[in-house]
Amino acid sequence: MVKDKKKPEKSYVRHLTKIAGGTSYALVIPMDYIRDLGWKDRQKLVVRKYGKRLSIQDWKPED
Repeated sequence: MVKDKKKPEKSYVRHLTKIAGGTSYALVIPMDYIRDLGWKDRQKLVVRKYGKRLSIQDWKPED
């Protein structure tokens, strides 16, 4: 019996880096994720916290 095996996505482990001043942190996101999402340099993003998870989405102006 042959089972369909999905090829697992490449795993990326990243570290948080404290930014000067110590009030913010930076996280490096893999470039292929950025390309897939169509994001550009200096693009506005919305970061939301859901329990122990973070959600990063494209910013859209309020109408």
